[in-house]
Amino acid sequence: MSTHRAENPGDQRPADPARFLAENAALVDSLFARSSASRWDLSQGQFHAAITRSVRKHFACGTLTPARLEEYLAALHLEDLTLAAACVSGSEAAWEHFVAVYRGYLRAAAAAVLRRRGDSPEAQELADSLFAELYGLADGKTGERSLFRYFHGRSSLKTWLRAVLAQRHIDAVRAGRRFTPLEEDATGRERFEPRPTVSLESPADPHRERYLKIFRRALDVALARLDPRDSERLRLYYAEEQTLADIGRHLGEHESSVSRHLERIRRDLRRIVEEMLREGQAPANGFAGETGLSDAEIVLCFEYAAEEAPIDLDSSLPRRSTQTAAAERPKK
Repeated sequence: MSTHRAENPGDQRPADPARFLAENAALVDSLFARSSASRWDLSQGQFHAAITRSVRKHFACGTLTPARLEEYLAALHLEDLTLAAACVSGSEAAWEHFVAVYRGYLRAAAAAVLRRRGDSPEAQELADSLFAELYGLADGKTGERSLFRYFHGRSSLKTWLRAVLAQRHIDAVRAGRRFTPLEEDATGRERFEPRPTVSLESPADPHRERYLKIFRRALDVALARLDPRDSERLRLYYAEEQTLADIGRHLGEHESSVSRHLERIRRDLRRIVEEMLREGQAPANGFAGETGLSDAEIVLCFEYAAEEAPIDLDSSLPRRSTQTAAAERPKK
């Protein structure tokens, strides 16, 4: 679920990620210590570059403030980002670990994308073809064009790899449709004529809007199932943009407890939405029924939702009266 919180206007100021991180060496040291960088002999400079690249990508179109930056860094899949950065740097140990841990996973994910058995030649070919792009050889140098440079740690490495596999399959299908078979030539072979294209860019996924519609419907149902107190936590945090401390005072909780609850709610919502997408949805409230989606299609649902404008939680989590909120507040 992708959401966006507006900061207090008085707290906003232009900030460059590299400069902010340089001014907060203790924060970088803490992140570096928590990562697995030493395991892969990844230098602090290389680690810093990966973090900076991730932050620049995330805040390319948004206002960057110290508070937002710290919140973003705290949510990163740090070990996965470190492993990817080590692979880009050419660490043999990192690559050996990646191949040992992820080759079987990639083949299983490819099988889900293709709807084939995991040991099918097609699934193995799709999975193994991704390794060349991840390795990224250019002029004999490992990592110069590695796809790992596009992994920024916002999702887990497994989620990102599944999305890449699904997109590679879609690209392959599109490429196969660029030629139209004509009549046979004198040798009995079919001639192919390239279809005209208007852009070098790949066309949009024709199923994108359908995936977004299914995702939003599932999310609305999942939000409606929330415990009232959990719904209140989300409403205060996302719809009313209150700080953790303010929410804690409102609900009679410590702000660290509020943070843990919000993380649990987001995790539960994702699990519920994934289950609904996998099981399919029966016709209801004017909506047509939907068959269950594959794992690869579910990944695309979340990826497309993350690319869209922030989800409007104001309508999904309407404001409640002060009396109702006060009645649910724990008595001291």
